[in-house]
Amino acid sequence: MSDFENSLDFLVSTPSNDDVSSEYFDHIKKINDIFYDQIKISDQKAAYIFTFMLAFLVTSSEGREVFTWGRYAQGTPQGIVFSGALALASMFSIMSAILVVLPRHVHTSTSMFWGAWHKHRGHFRDSAAKRDKGYLFEQYIENADILSTIARGKYRCVTFAFRGLLVTVIAYILLLVGT
Repeated sequence: MSDFENSLDFLVSTPSNDDVSSEYFDHIKKINDIFYDQIKISDQKAAYIFTFMLAFLVTSSEGREVFTWGRYAQGTPQGIVFSGALALASMFSIMSAILVVLPRHVHTSTSMFWGAWHKHRGHFRDSAAKRDKGYLFEQYIENADILSTIARGKYRCVTFAFRGLLVTVIAYILLLVGT
């Protein structure tokens, strides 16, 4: 068997107590910490975008007027297009920012998730009694997979919210210049 095949076997096998060295434990713990921090950062970015959009719509008369019927009934074709773009982009950005912070549901869980602790408590106690490092390592791996899934979903929505914000700003500028 080649070295490459041996490395593949290691990646798909479950480690035993002796296989999990401290540097791998430290590394997977760090991965979990980083993923958790990235989830918090995505929530913060969404909060900033949401706050900016809300402040813009509340304080800007142009921003508020794009949601009135009169704006479209009596506007110029150029004004109607920019007003529509501003209204749609604003709503899109706000909705995307809200989607970032909504709770995420993943079909699996680990002992590290408080909501599923009751399911994992017994297995955790049994593994602790056996001093099973493989169990701990697998819990960190599974948790990293879950956090990665959550972070990808959140950052997708952050990207949408930011793009909506950019379109909002561009439409606003074009609306001001065009009127």
